[in-house]
Amino acid sequence: MKKKHFNKYCTVFGIMALLLSVLAGCGKGAAGNKNGIRIFMTVNSIDTFRQTIVDAAKAKAAKEGVELDVADAHGSIEEQVEQIKKAQSEGYDVILCSAVSVDTAVQLKMSAQEMPIVFFNSCPDEKYLEEGKYVYVGSSEQVAGEFQAEYLLSALSGMEEIKVAIIKGPGNHSASKGRTKGLKKVLAASGKKISYVFEDSADWDRDKAQQLFGLFLRTGRSADCIVCNNDTMALGVVQACKNAGIDLESVPVIGVDATADGCEAIEKGEMAFTVYQSGTGQGEAAVDMAVYLAGGKSEKDLEHTIEDGTYVWVDFEKVDSQNASQYGKK
Repeated sequence: MKKKHFNKYCTVFGIMALLLSVLAGCGKGAAGNKNGIRIFMTVNSIDTFRQTIVDAAKAKAAKEGVELDVADAHGSIEEQVEQIKKAQSEGYDVILCSAVSVDTAVQLKMSAQEMPIVFFNSCPDEKYLEEGKYVYVGSSEQVAGEFQAEYLLSALSGMEEIKVAIIKGPGNHSASKGRTKGLKKVLAASGKKISYVFEDSADWDRDKAQQLFGLFLRTGRSADCIVCNNDTMALGVVQACKNAGIDLESVPVIGVDATADGCEAIEKGEMAFTVYQSGTGQGEAAVDMAVYLAGGKSEKDLEHTIEDGTYVWVDFEKVDSQNASQYGKK
């Protein structure tokens, strides 16, 4: 009799153990983690464009069967450092990082300890990158500025002297530096007289850009074109021009990102030009590289080419009134 009771208890405990095992398996499946790779993504601050990157990264992670967790650093260096330290202590395999400040690259790497980092959206200095461990995924920012300059030189081809106003992103952001550098480089080589009548930072913010350019216009000075480091600021400039009664067809306002709002403004004739930066392509490429660094795939299986072992470039594309309707839906 005692033996029967013992066998009965063993059966019950066996069933319970089996159930627990199944439940554990279901939990793992719900996270989409088929191969055990865990990726942690920390984002500078999630705006419209970065949300596109996040959404694409999530979709790509689900497709690859890996776990991806996302956190917003809300523009705080301290919060981002703590997020990475926590991810390291919790056993993640790779960090995807849109750095609040690229000047903190060393601190971020120390916080991650031995974990590889895929930087995206804002590129640290090349001395902080290392093949197989610290890489950057993004678009070559200088090219965006070059595309902007090429458009202006074509649109204002009849002018020998061009007065240019520039609205930049944050001063320490690689996109601000690269786009402005590319713009000035091509304009300088044009042979035309280029006068920079206004240059200031609006930190990617629409309201700040509107306020800054509104103040410039109230000085009584003018510009032949306004070049912005992103579409959001360009839309702020558009509003400032409309408030001042400026004909936007005669003064090109141009941006970068080809956001839905930016493309709509081009279709309305309020913006003249933008440059498509594929947030979807960057999000997908970032996860692809993370899986590679975690040992989940070989280099030949990557969808993008690694340049110098440390850079993965996602191409920019030109957008104007001829094709804005196509890009606004992306």
